[in-house]
Amino acid sequence: MSILDDYRARLCTADEAVRLVKSGDWVDYGSNNGFPVSLDEALARRRDELRGVKLRGNLLPGPIQAAECDPEMSHFVYNTWHCSSYERHLCDKGRAFFTPMIFRNMAWYYRQFLTVDVAMISVSPMDAEGYFYFAGATGVSKVICDTAKTVILEVNEAMPRIPGRGGERIHLSEVDRIVEAGYRPLWEMPLPAPSETDRQIAAHILPHIRDGATLQLGIGGLPNALGELIADSDLKDLGMHTELCTDGYLALYKAGKLTNRRKTLRPGKGVLGLCIGSRELYDWLDENDEIEAAPLEWVNDPAVIAQNENMVSINGCLNVDLYGQVSAESAGTRQISGTGGQLDFVTGAAQSSGGKAFLCLSSTYTDRAGVLHSRIVPHFAGEIITTPRSQAYYIATEYGVKNLAGLSTWERADALISLAHPDFREELIRKAEEQRIWLPSEKR
Repeated sequence: MSILDDYRARLCTADEAVRLVKSGDWVDYGSNNGFPVSLDEALARRRDELRGVKLRGNLLPGPIQAAECDPEMSHFVYNTWHCSSYERHLCDKGRAFFTPMIFRNMAWYYRQFLTVDVAMISVSPMDAEGYFYFAGATGVSKVICDTAKTVILEVNEAMPRIPGRGGERIHLSEVDRIVEAGYRPLWEMPLPAPSETDRQIAAHILPHIRDGATLQLGIGGLPNALGELIADSDLKDLGMHTELCTDGYLALYKAGKLTNRRKTLRPGKGVLGLCIGSRELYDWLDENDEIEAAPLEWVNDPAVIAQNENMVSINGCLNVDLYGQVSAESAGTRQISGTGGQLDFVTGAAQSSGGKAFLCLSSTYTDRAGVLHSRIVPHFAGEIITTPRSQAYYIATEYGVKNLAGLSTWERADALISLAHPDFREELIRKAEEQRIWLPSEKR
């Protein structure tokens, strides 16, 4: 049988494919543009035939029809590893649930502890050798399919093929059913315009970046601001080793700054696990031999990250308390996003020769009532800790950068208060005194 004959034998409609799902099954949707829209819609149409089907995904753009069609969650229960804005709203309504994790451990979870009855993942069209590519969802997709009892692929002609070093594709022989979705536009998420605060924080970080450094950039306005500064700087020969590739890297490439030439791990190759951005970003990554997509169990392994000399990791967070604990994923007990790879890269960059890990935040935020609040707080009261104080490294606000490594509690309090907005420093000193983490001789 030829490859095309084998392909046709597995080809079916979305409604036919989801007949393989049974009540009580665990069904995995993968991540971001790996979301199988047609299969999800077909599964939702089976609502009244099924009960207790558990769904898993992460960073999905939505709408997830299987969740939307069943507000009582009698038929489908959705669980996410990392909240997109859409998934966060589902959690806010009690219509979805968060699963704690760090990205480097996801493959371990699947191999050792989790059941996947049916994997449904969107992929690129098959190549001449019989392979489908996971594209921007490479980081988590292969292990899901390897674990699954049944694998259904939804082929989307819009998906790029991103070369890799293993785990970036799946062969036709490993697939049970194939559904063709035609050309379905991908989820695009261009970088937001940086704020003035973003630019101030980026200006404090820029002097810490050397020629030949390898960068991991989080998402948001700060990477955009930093990219603008780097583009106008004398920096050269920067590299990419990142969990999530966004348009920030494309901007660095177009400015001639991203060459990957001086990387000590995989020189000449920009490494990513996931990607979300513009159509231009996806076109740049498509069959680009200078890029490698790989599973997050490798990309996010601190021992792997540390092999990049001068590794610079830059991520955002929501709050830092005076002990140096960092919350990047919750507001109180409300889940905002997830741990993701922050702790992976904080650990790996700290172990890199010449490496540094920055956790960045604005010093304040304004609530819906117009009241200004400090993001440097005396202590947490319900927030989820993303990076523990024992691993917190460089903290950056618009007022500067401080390294917490090796500092005692009073030294940390002093350093962090200097990063707070001046309007809140006196109150933070008073709280530090009450918490007995303020040296009496320190000036106010």
